[in-house]
Amino acid sequence: MHNTPEPAPFAALDLGSNSFHLVIARKIEGQLQILHKEKHRVHLAAGLNAQFELSEEAIERAMLAFKQLAQTLQGFDATNVQVVATYTLRNIRNIKCFLAEAKKYFPFNINVISGQEEARLIYQGVANYVHGEDNRLVIDIGGGSTELVIGQHFETKQLTSRDVGCSNITKAFFSSGKLSKSAFKKAIIAARQELEPITPRYRKSGWQQCYGTSGTIKALLAIAQVQFDSDILTLEILENIKSLLIAQSSIELLDIKGLNPERHTNIAGGLAILIASFKELKIDKLSYCDYALREGVLHEMFNYDEFDLRVRTIVALGQHYNIDTVHADNVFDTIKHLFQQCKKPWGLKQKDLLLLQWAAQLHEVGLAINSSAIQKHSAYIVLNSALPGFTQQQQNVLSALIRFHRKKIKVIDLENYNILNTEKFAKLLSLFRLAVMVNRTRQLTDISRPTIEVLEASTLVKFDEQHSEEQALLLADLEQEQKYLASININLSFEIGSVFQN
Repeated sequence: MHNTPEPAPFAALDLGSNSFHLVIARKIEGQLQILHKEKHRVHLAAGLNAQFELSEEAIERAMLAFKQLAQTLQGFDATNVQVVATYTLRNIRNIKCFLAEAKKYFPFNINVISGQEEARLIYQGVANYVHGEDNRLVIDIGGGSTELVIGQHFETKQLTSRDVGCSNITKAFFSSGKLSKSAFKKAIIAARQELEPITPRYRKSGWQQCYGTSGTIKALLAIAQVQFDSDILTLEILENIKSLLIAQSSIELLDIKGLNPERHTNIAGGLAILIASFKELKIDKLSYCDYALREGVLHEMFNYDEFDLRVRTIVALGQHYNIDTVHADNVFDTIKHLFQQCKKPWGLKQKDLLLLQWAAQLHEVGLAINSSAIQKHSAYIVLNSALPGFTQQQQNVLSALIRFHRKKIKVIDLENYNILNTEKFAKLLSLFRLAVMVNRTRQLTDISRPTIEVLEASTLVKFDEQHSEEQALLLADLEQEQKYLASININLSFEIGSVFQN
């Protein structure tokens, strides 16, 4: 008799602005079974300075949490662990230092995700547990941002991430520790101003049910249950909770039945945001859902192919902007030809080729705006579009490849993309630029398939002999390209027939 092997556990870790949350689960008969939950209070957002740099103390708190989480996840296959980082880590200036330090203690890859991707995953977490035929509005108030999504079943119709969270609102309006009517009034107005741009389209879409996720909303509901015997939140109840807080006058002296002491610090900021959401979006009532980002990540691991999701994303964006697919395919054909020749000496992986393929597919989306400075328009679209399935770093790299696929490479502008592996990026960009350059006539010719050789001191590109006029133009283009690539430490040399230039 053979024993059926136990299903392998999966883990999702959410690196939030206040806490790191881990959930471990397994799939039993198609259902998610939660095995373990773990929370580490790190207070990352509290360690941000005016320049959006994370303090050494905050980094130390994070590293301590990583050491403990690494012990919990010891023995886990890396493919069964997904780590997502949200508002604070996607905005800090010293992210490279943070990730480098984290690698010393935590062996799993950290994916910094965009606000849009965070909102999408939060909605998936709710959608897998809350069922119904109607539109629903989901609100998640985090430490640094608030996500608002309208969807039906598993499909999102509106999604946004606003840079207003319980930590930054508390810091801005309650830093003195005083709880007053005037402080709440200012905080609520500020939160409403942040929500105001999305109000018309959200009201137009409409919803029949409203759900809140996150610790802030859970804490407010706990107060409502104890103080007002209510399992839902309404504007009246929220205003009453506000009055309870004001009556206590100080965060330090808070003593409200139902409110966990660990929530004292940021409850005023979270309450102000939720009141602003009720007023701005005209919400009648809100129910709590205990599933959100982490569960959304887990369900995607169980039910979706991440690769297929990204492919669908790229195809949809290309179709939306009506790209020239034949030209995009020709550019990628050249990239693939060059890539295979320098893959081994440059230590490139298949995932690097995928990024180049997606860059080739999207590098002309900016034509929808203007053919002049197309690289800037295309990069802007890719950087600022919602790209389901992509991490923020992947989106940054994709956008940077497109931004610098032609013309001068401004290193100071490249630094704004926060590329983690600049040496590999330079190699990928050089292949992309060469492929675009040799396909500039939009016709397949022998120029489109040069050979490339990685030498000790340079990268040699060889072309067959060309007609004199075509050869003179190609020679001029390559001489210019030598200068451009030198700025990112790629030493290009080339041969055209018998003509060699180092």
